[in-house]
Amino acid sequence: MAQSNSTLLVNEALIDLLNQQIQNELKAAAQYMAIAVYFEHESLPALAGFFFTQADEEREHAMKFVHYLLDAGAKPVIPSIPDLRNDFSSAMDAVGCALDGELEVTRQINNLVGAATKHNDYMTHTFLQWFVTEQLEEVSTMSTLLDTIKHAGDQLLLVEDLVRRGEIGHDHETA
Repeated sequence: MAQSNSTLLVNEALIDLLNQQIQNELKAAAQYMAIAVYFEHESLPALAGFFFTQADEEREHAMKFVHYLLDAGAKPVIPSIPDLRNDFSSAMDAVGCALDGELEVTRQINNLVGAATKHNDYMTHTFLQWFVTEQLEEVSTMSTLLDTIKHAGDQLLLVEDLVRRGEIGHDHETA
């Protein structure tokens, strides 16, 4: 995608990939919203709140990519969001979906880092390092939550209590 801006600071080969990541992050936000709705419908407000917060964070991640492209002289493309799951058979199914999504985003971020390295785009490489660290935290959190739900069995109120007390999940700054 050729850019007319003469102050383009991002390698042109990465623009489409970065725009694709905007879609990936927005899809993750929408998927988390669907998971939150599932937990709200199941009368599990702490888990619902946890996933509504996750949805907000993923939207913020998309915005980081939008602003990076703008700052680097490229034009972001705001995509449509592909289909996502709205039905879950259990809490384990819903959180398993979240974990699968985080593993996929980790793969996508790693591919972006590889492309930035391949094209000697050190500015984009540096920008992406925050996401590399973030994915470690996200995968760890979802893995812990899934394991906790497995251990709790049908006692999901125990999981609710742990989430409500902040023992599962994370509080970190998002910008």
